[in-house]
Amino acid sequence: MVQRVFDIVYREVRGLHQAAYILAIFTFGSQLLALIRDRLLAHQFGAGIELDLYYTAFRIPDFLYVLFASTLSVYVLIPFIAGRMEGKGERARHLLSQIFTLFLGLYALVAFLAIIAAPDVVRYFFPGFVEHTDILIPLIRLLLLQPLLLGISSLLGVITQIEHRFVLYAISPLIYNLGIILGVVVLYPIFGIEGLAFGVVLGALGHVCIQLPFILKSPLRPRLTLRFDPTDMVAVFRTSLTRAVTLSLHQLVLIGLIGFASIMTVGSVSVFQFAFNLQSVPLAIIGMSYSVAAFPLLAKLYAEKKHELFSENITTALRHIFFWSLPAITLFIVIRAQFVRVVLGSGEFDWSDTRLTAAVLAVFVVSLVSQGMHLLLVRALYAVGNTRLPFYVTLGSSTLALLFGFYFYSLFVEHGFVYRYFESLMRLDGVPGVEVLALPMGYSLALIIHSIVLLVVARKALYVRLRPLVRSFYTSAVAAFFGGYVAYATLSYFGTSYEADTLMTVLSEGFVAGLGGLGGVILAHYAVGSRELSEIGSALKKRFTKVDVLVPQDEDTLAV
Repeated sequence: MVQRVFDIVYREVRGLHQAAYILAIFTFGSQLLALIRDRLLAHQFGAGIELDLYYTAFRIPDFLYVLFASTLSVYVLIPFIAGRMEGKGERARHLLSQIFTLFLGLYALVAFLAIIAAPDVVRYFFPGFVEHTDILIPLIRLLLLQPLLLGISSLLGVITQIEHRFVLYAISPLIYNLGIILGVVVLYPIFGIEGLAFGVVLGALGHVCIQLPFILKSPLRPRLTLRFDPTDMVAVFRTSLTRAVTLSLHQLVLIGLIGFASIMTVGSVSVFQFAFNLQSVPLAIIGMSYSVAAFPLLAKLYAEKKHELFSENITTALRHIFFWSLPAITLFIVIRAQFVRVVLGSGEFDWSDTRLTAAVLAVFVVSLVSQGMHLLLVRALYAVGNTRLPFYVTLGSSTLALLFGFYFYSLFVEHGFVYRYFESLMRLDGVPGVEVLALPMGYSLALIIHSIVLLVVARKALYVRLRPLVRSFYTSAVAAFFGGYVAYATLSYFGTSYEADTLMTVLSEGFVAGLGGLGGVILAHYAVGSRELSEIGSALKKRFTKVDVLVPQDEDTLAV
């Protein structure tokens, strides 16, 4: 049994699709645990003030995590470490040690300042929760341990990946979610709401510890040092800082949107966060898997000046993002209430919470294709060493997301007919808090504009040809529409009055409708001789008929 586990770790992975599907398996496992985590939180609290405070407390620590961890990212550090691996790898270890020491020192300083400034942060960024500072401030301060632990884990992940322990690295997010689940089930009854934060810290600690047995035996393991090489540090930070700031912009957008939600109806933060987490499931499985799998291959092809193959691989990945994402949009919109009810509908999470979360989810998933395109095209720009374009485009779209969010919110508040229109359109009659729809509307509209701009940029900067993409988008859109129609017809046949129905009834309705819709999508692609459907069949056949087990080569490295 142990040997079989090691065989999985060292299995050969070649090709874009095979790598994407392997990554998707681990991502699916992590997302499944995330759904269980959210169901437990929904069952315990519903969309109420306690969960609003819990999710709000994450925003500043998550911003710091992204800022620091993206600086320590494998995308940035692996090329530097790999270039210093000659001999016994002492230069590589010293570089890691310098970064490790600098991270600990800088983060300790920033965390100390954040602890002091926490009351002002709550007052200025989350004005709707000023009356709850006695709960929110201790949560923020406790959760500041999370970025420290996850940052260390990110740095250690450079070693596990550069030494080809990809499965080990991919398991870490599973451990993290298990810690949060333990916090909900075991620690909350003992410590109250702070027990949830203890669970987060415990999960982050597990994220680190799962890698330690291997790290301690590695000659690359970092250590504290006071001997710094300015040349090395400048080279690393020149590459990483622009990327770190770019990624942090997304967290700033979430801070702004959560700040808006804090002054809305109680439960708006929870509804927004639940819907955001749910739309992240298809995004992680589709967009993230293809973009992560494509990155090392794109970097290699560009370095070898194989621009034709470079462009072809970007186009292929985009076509398959269209293939999967467009049907996901229509199916999620059609069965959104069933999906939300099955995942979250338990305990304190009542029917009104379900309907509102489902409506917010529907608005979020409209931008699913755009988000997948963003993940791929930004990584492609990083592969060619261009970090400025992603920064400028992301800065623009982040600003738009906040402006659009505020604009739509003002429409809901100042114009009753707008409120009533969306209340009727999304079937939310009698449900309080409809104004929260303004936030995903602003977010999705900004991302759609963002992806169009990126695609225009990619045409010149990445040699991407748009003609094959237009045909692929059209084919996938038609198939998605047909699949959505089949799913809707199936759902209408079975009936949709599931407010008082059992879990199994709602699950069976959603499952049958989703299965019918998926069948409709496949049938439509088959009828037009879809190129993507043929490529997926060939990739799956190659994956499941391959039995060789080899140590991964350098070109197989997957940055998860």
